[in-house]
Amino acid sequence: MKVVIFGAGLSSTYLIKYLEENASAHNWVITVADKEPDNLKKRVISKNTKTILFDIQDEIILNDLIKEADLAISMLPASLHLSIAKKCINHNTHLATASYLSPEIKELDKIAKTKKLLFLNECGLDPGIDHLSAMKLIDKIRENGGKITEFESFTGGLIAPECEDNPWRYKFTWNPRNVILAGTGGAVKFIHNGRYKYIPYQKVFRRTEIVEIDGYGKFEGYANRDSLKYRQTYGLNDVKTMYRGTFRRPGFSKAWNCFVQLGATDNSYKLPFSKGLSHRDFINTFLPYHPSDSIELKFKSYLNINQDDIYLWEKIESTGIFSNEKITIDDASPAQILQHILEKKWSLKNDDRDMIVMWHKVKYFTKDGKYKNVQSSLVCEGENRKYTAMAKTVGMPLAIACKLILTKKISQTGCILPTHPEFYQPILKELENYGITFIEKYD
Repeated sequence: MKVVIFGAGLSSTYLIKYLEENASAHNWVITVADKEPDNLKKRVISKNTKTILFDIQDEIILNDLIKEADLAISMLPASLHLSIAKKCINHNTHLATASYLSPEIKELDKIAKTKKLLFLNECGLDPGIDHLSAMKLIDKIRENGGKITEFESFTGGLIAPECEDNPWRYKFTWNPRNVILAGTGGAVKFIHNGRYKYIPYQKVFRRTEIVEIDGYGKFEGYANRDSLKYRQTYGLNDVKTMYRGTFRRPGFSKAWNCFVQLGATDNSYKLPFSKGLSHRDFINTFLPYHPSDSIELKFKSYLNINQDDIYLWEKIESTGIFSNEKITIDDASPAQILQHILEKKWSLKNDDRDMIVMWHKVKYFTKDGKYKNVQSSLVCEGENRKYTAMAKTVGMPLAIACKLILTKKISQTGCILPTHPEFYQPILKELENYGITFIEKYD
């Protein structure tokens, strides 16, 4: 069986490693394609794995690679999957990604089924492990005659407690751009106690809830994206509460909201004069003029920050936004400039370890009418800057799913998510061997 992996970035670290370790036993021939030679050098370990320098825009090589493969795995940005998917249709090649199932990919479902092809989507961390673990809980409750009334789920990419060396207790463990632009994709939607709720972007980071996880303390969750679509995904169309969100440490959201209200997370326009500005100058562009007040004082006044709110102010100051350091990117949006500034403070050090936290809460009536709830939590810590918990929890479930596809253990075809027992049962069981384990608490 021939496998081609597109993309050898950080997220593919464990995926490539797992497939290489299983290649000999299953007689797989693996090819990894990436446009960066350094990525190939860092990720590919086995001498039996083929590597190729490749740009997704090269249609000829892309076509040839997919034509020769039984399975294509795309670890590229989601916007690039469609080109790969169409060629997989043409050449009868299965496809697997960790990305959200897009409407464009979903349109290929009928023809994929006709050709008996499997296009697996959303099999990373979030989406991915969240689906696997949620469906295990939900199906178990249903099998015992229970009726689910509420479902909540949060996931956070954070840093291990001993590496929390800034007031935010946070660093970039994944694509910084996604952190800066979190919540900007339109109003957040969910349902609570049977009532539909919508949170506009400017209010997202002021509507939070606190969750405590044994051994790791408290986390703060804010709502993200469209929770409503998961009622259909999980077969919970009648559920009264469906709420999904992101974890940070307490206090993060209130401080981050300062940047939102200021306008520093806006990605809709460019500042043509950005290069050469100091960090202070950048912040001052959003503040009203005053002949004598400092930028710090104007910042506090504009955002109504109390003088004695020392914990909030400590977070703001620690980012370096008031420094005289120069911005080195030109013609950049406010969001790009803010990312540029924060990366200087929030990038992982070589010996930093990241941490993934996932938590589900399900409330339900048992078949004899008793009201119960179950909480299921996962905490996974990384080893270092290279072998991160984020890369592990994104790459491992997809890698195991690919093994199931290659060994013909999956009966489904078409554009699917890993919500069926033939996915979640073996994947969750094998993930436990790698320290990715959920702890369930019933009340």
